[in-house]
Amino acid sequence: MGRVVRRIHGIDVVGVDVDPETRCGHYAGSTDVIAIRFKCCDTWYPCIDCHRALADHEPAVWSISERDEAAVLCGVCGARLGIATYLNGDSSCPHCGAGFNPGCKLHHHLYFEIDRG
Repeated sequence: MGRVVRRIHGIDVVGVDVDPETRCGHYAGSTDVIAIRFKCCDTWYPCIDCHRALADHEPAVWSISERDEAAVLCGVCGARLGIATYLNGDSSCPHCGAGFNPGCKLHHHLYFEIDRG
């Protein structure tokens, strides 16, 4: 597995073996088609494992007050989704309908502060 910077819909996505729709060496299923802009470095990665492997710092989590930030990229159509739109969606892109991996919900807390109240 190797470090790749791939230009996807005009965005540089950094990761391990990144394909043209943002899949990476860690998550390469048919619905693994998002990249996340990390708050700590303003860099797009396909997943937390790519950030851990390639960044020289710990990841930071987007706060609840930052839900309007466009921090999710649909690798299929290039739409930049606000965090709230992504978190409140139905595991698909609201622009092109591409399915997102529903299992990603298990990892949301690694990227976004979750309201537990």
